[in-house]
Amino acid sequence: MKIKKVTLHLIGLTLVTPFVSSIGTVKERESILVEIEDEDGRIGWGEVVAFSSPWYTEETIKTCWHMIEDFIAPIVLSMTFDHPSQFAEEISYKLKRNNMAKAAIEGALWDIYAQRKGISLATALGGTKKNIESGVVVGMGSMETVLKTIGAYVNEGYKRVKVKIEPGKDLEVIKVIRQTFPHLPLMADANSAYSLNLVKNLQALDQFGLLMIEQPLESDDIIDHAKLQKELQTPICLDESITSYDDARKAIELGSCKVINIKSGRVGGLTEAVKIHDLCLNHHVPVWCGGMLETGISRAQNIALASLENFTIPGDISASSRYWEQDVIIPEVQVQGGKIEVPTEIGLGYKVNRQFLEQITKSKKSF
Repeated sequence: MKIKKVTLHLIGLTLVTPFVSSIGTVKERESILVEIEDEDGRIGWGEVVAFSSPWYTEETIKTCWHMIEDFIAPIVLSMTFDHPSQFAEEISYKLKRNNMAKAAIEGALWDIYAQRKGISLATALGGTKKNIESGVVVGMGSMETVLKTIGAYVNEGYKRVKVKIEPGKDLEVIKVIRQTFPHLPLMADANSAYSLNLVKNLQALDQFGLLMIEQPLESDDIIDHAKLQKELQTPICLDESITSYDDARKAIELGSCKVINIKSGRVGGLTEAVKIHDLCLNHHVPVWCGGMLETGISRAQNIALASLENFTIPGDISASSRYWEQDVIIPEVQVQGGKIEVPTEIGLGYKVNRQFLEQITKSKKSF
């Protein structure tokens, strides 16, 4: 595989509903769509899933553009390789962290690789499922709004609901939700809002039969999470703390969690994501695929990834209409009966709507 052109599209989309968490509110979503062309004219697509400000990780849209333009694009344009994992290994050796910038390029390479092999992206990754179960995230808001929103998603057939919590907005929130929806597969996402001093707050949630509590402590921690897990009946799921295979290995060995959320952007790409999946499968640790308020390009990659065997918990992979009035892909992702069909078409399984892409593009540059 030889790459002859890399094009970055900086786009802006407005969320259908502002997304509120303990860290902040997202109304406008900037993204960088990565278009890569190989020497035979095949086009692959990836997406930078960093945000405009560094509230989730240290990366931002601007830093990712800089890293791709000045470092990653020159490397991929200089290489000849047979498999995307070779690029992943090379870029890991030459460039520290900057995982979301790396993942955007590598995702596009996986798309091209699948096309060259004449198979779907899911098959290329080792996926076997024909469909995946879909979960949904509900941001913070008034109790009335949260209950109404959850009810609507339950009626649409979503298989799992995640709600955001923080100290002071946890016990009563979960209690009311559980009273209203006693059998709903429910999980809570803390986005690192707690400390070990608040262990009793988290222990109080054990009574509600949650699937898991996601990332209660610091985003770079696995030590204190191991201490906390011993104090809780509810499984801890790690998100931000897992940025690599080695992070996952250490967390499992320490007992820091019982579940892992895999986001390919956070861990540096689909190659690393599959490695983490396989590790967790071998250690009987269930995984699920998290979301980043992405466009359909990343959503398509997430669908393919979630078709692997050990993705046994419904992920944050919802319909395109959950976030956007119009998505950048054709057809848009749809949820039917709480499930999404895994595309069998060659490559990503969706086409980019170039006419709409031009309308939402703020800037564009090719290398």
